[in-house]
Amino acid sequence: MTKARLEIRQAVPADIPAIEKLVGRVYQDFAPYPRRKLVGQLNNYPEGCFIAILDDQLVGYCATMRLSGDKALSPHNWAEITGNGYGSRHDPTGNWLYGYEMCVDPKVRGTRIGRRLYEERRFLAEQQELKGIVFAGRMPNLKRHWRKVENAQDYVDQVVAGKLHDPVIRFQLANGFEPVGILHDYLPDDTASRGNAVHMVWHNPFVDQEEDERRRVPRGVESVRIATCQLQARAVKDFDEFIGQVRYFVDIASDYGSDFILFPELFTLMLLSAEEKELTPIESIEKLSEYTPRIRDALSDMALKFNINIIGGSHPTRMDDGDIHNVAYVCLRDGSIHEQEKIHPTPNEAYWWNIKGGDSIDVIQTDCGPIGVQICYDSEFPELSRRLVDEGARIIFVPFCTDSRQGYMRVRYCSAARAIENQCFVVMSGNVGNLPNVANMDIQYAQSCILTPCDFPFARDGIAAEATENVETLTISDVNLADLSWARAEGTVRNLADRRFDLYRIEWDEDAAGSSREPGGPVPARGHGPGGG
Repeated sequence: MTKARLEIRQAVPADIPAIEKLVGRVYQDFAPYPRRKLVGQLNNYPEGCFIAILDDQLVGYCATMRLSGDKALSPHNWAEITGNGYGSRHDPTGNWLYGYEMCVDPKVRGTRIGRRLYEERRFLAEQQELKGIVFAGRMPNLKRHWRKVENAQDYVDQVVAGKLHDPVIRFQLANGFEPVGILHDYLPDDTASRGNAVHMVWHNPFVDQEEDERRRVPRGVESVRIATCQLQARAVKDFDEFIGQVRYFVDIASDYGSDFILFPELFTLMLLSAEEKELTPIESIEKLSEYTPRIRDALSDMALKFNINIIGGSHPTRMDDGDIHNVAYVCLRDGSIHEQEKIHPTPNEAYWWNIKGGDSIDVIQTDCGPIGVQICYDSEFPELSRRLVDEGARIIFVPFCTDSRQGYMRVRYCSAARAIENQCFVVMSGNVGNLPNVANMDIQYAQSCILTPCDFPFARDGIAAEATENVETLTISDVNLADLSWARAEGTVRNLADRRFDLYRIEWDEDAAGSSREPGGPVPARGHGPGGG
C-alpha cells in the first residue's frame, strides 16, 4: 500500500506559514496577507477553513464564514463583509455560508484542487443545513473586454450566454453557482475586474429555501478555570527564594485545577531586594535583565510540571538590538514559551528606565483557545484589544503594577471597557505591599479581578471574581467561553457584529513590525488582502 498523495482537511494554526506562502505565490499582483489575518480567519471559524496538500506540499486554501442572508445577499465590499480580512464578521447563527478566500497553486491547476475545495464547502453547508453558499467572484477578463460590453453586468450576461470567455466565472458556473448581480467596488485593487465582483449563489437543495428559520447558538459549556495571583512584594535573599514564592502559587492554582495563572507586571522587581546596596533605576534594569534566561526556564519548567499555563506577568529584558523592553513570558503546559512585549511604556518607565515599546501584539494559541496579553498601560489603548479579538482571542490577560488607587482605577475601568466592547473576558493581576530601597516598589495598590461582558449569561456587575484590595491572595473562577459565542450572536448588544466597517476600521503599519505593508500606501485608505471567492 502506498501513501495517499492528496489530502483535503480542515486547516489548523500550524498550517498558517504554508498558507501564507501559498497566497503569496497565487496573488503576485497583490500585497500578501499579513499573517495575523490568516490567524483570525482560522480562529474565528475553524470549521470553514480548508487546505489541500498534494505530495506533502500545501497547494490550496479556502476560507468561509457563516452570515445571515441580510448581510450575505446585500451589496457589500470585501473589507466590510470580512471584517477587514479577519473573518471576524462570522455569525454562528447565520444560515448562509460565505466564501471570501479561495486560492490554488498555479503549478497544480488541472488537478481539480479548486473543485475539491468547493465540494468541502458544499458538504459543510449541507451538514449544517444552511440555505446555501454565497461569494463574490473575480472577473479577470473584464478589463480586456471592457470596450465590447456596456458594463460589468453585461459582461457577466455575455459570459453566461457563451459569447465571451472568463475562466473564473465559467469555473463557478460549472460548480453549480449562479450570478445574482454585481458587487461594485468590491476589491478596488483588482484592476483586471475593474474593482467589481460577480455575486454568486448556490442553493442547498436539501433545505426549504422559503422557510425563515431562526438559528440559535447552543448554550453549551466550554469551561476554563482561571487563577489570578495578587502577589505580595517581599524581600528575598536570592533567586531561589523568589522562585519559591512563585512556585507556591503555581502549585496551589494547579491543585485547584486551573488552566491559567496570571502574575503581575514587573513581579520580578523583588529580586532587587537581594542586592547589597540600593541600585539606580538604570542599574536596576540592567541587573534584572540578567535574570531573563533563569526566569524563562523556571516558569517553563513549572508550566510542564504543574500542567498549567503561566502568564508570567512581565520582566524587563534587554533585546538583541540593545534596547530594554517590558516583556510578558507566557509559558504553556506543552513546554512552549511565547513573548508579548509592552507596546506603550508609561512616561515614568520611559524616563527612569529607558524602556522602549514593542512593535507587535498578536494572539497566542493555547490548549484553551487563543488568548491575548496587554501589559498594564496597553489596556488603555482600545485598538490593541480589538486586534487581539479580531484574531480570535476570547481571554485577555492584563498584568499591571500601580502605586495609587487612581492609577489602578485607570487600568480597571479600561479593562472593563475592553471586556464589554470586545465581548471577551479580561483578567487582571497586580502587586501589593512595598519594598523600601527598590525603585518603583515603594507602595502598591491592587485589586485583582476577572471581568466579563455585561449581559445576561454573565455576572450582573461584570465581575466573575475579585480579590480583596491590597491583600496577597489567589483568586480563582470558572468562565464559560461558550457564553461569549452566545453573547456575540444573540446578546442584548452585539458590539463586534454591529461595527460599521463601511465607516471605519483600523489599519496597522506592518513595516513597523517587520512585515509586508498592506496595499494602498503609507496609511492605506482601503487596504485589504487578496480576497475573492
